[in-house]
Amino acid sequence: MKLKHNFITTIVALGICLLLTSCGDEPKPKPEAFLRLDYNMGDYATYNNNCPYIFDYNTLAAVKDKGNCNFTIQYPKMKATIFLTYKPVNNNINLLLRDAEKLTYDHVIKADDISSQPFLNPANKVYGMFSQVGGDAATNAQFYVTDSTRHFLTGSMYFYAKPNFDSVMPAAAYIKEDMRTIMESLRWK
Repeated sequence: MKLKHNFITTIVALGICLLLTSCGDEPKPKPEAFLRLDYNMGDYATYNNNCPYIFDYNTLAAVKDKGNCNFTIQYPKMKATIFLTYKPVNNNINLLLRDAEKLTYDHVIKADDISSQPFLNPANKVYGMFSQVGGDAATNAQFYVTDSTRHFLTGSMYFYAKPNFDSVMPAAAYIKEDMRTIMESLRWK
């Protein structure tokens, strides 16, 4: 009987030792992660006022007239803004194009890559370039459109925070699509 008791005690002690030593990995902290952000798809409406152009915009954003046919399109929940800047063409198209390209390539210091895609809409005489800037640059997307003779419009996206591409990527992707919609729907009056 004493042998049976010692055997059971030994088995229990051995079981406890196995349990204590089998979980020998030290806990490791989890890597930093970012929130998953999903945004509702907005409806689009045409913005039309006394300026020489009209465009479609996301109704979830707020369009603010800054005068001289310049606008901001604000996304308060994303802490971002699209800036639209209009300039008439007065035999200075080369200067306006150079300035628009310079604005894009000023971000090359912080950018991982810059890709540009031409835009052509001959039916509405809208021609331009859409540029995406990868990395921690101040702006993630920019565009310009012109009719080459009378009108020139630039658009750029900025966030109200220090650039961190990983954290702004969902919002940047959403707003890039809105910028494409603005550019593709733009019509000169």
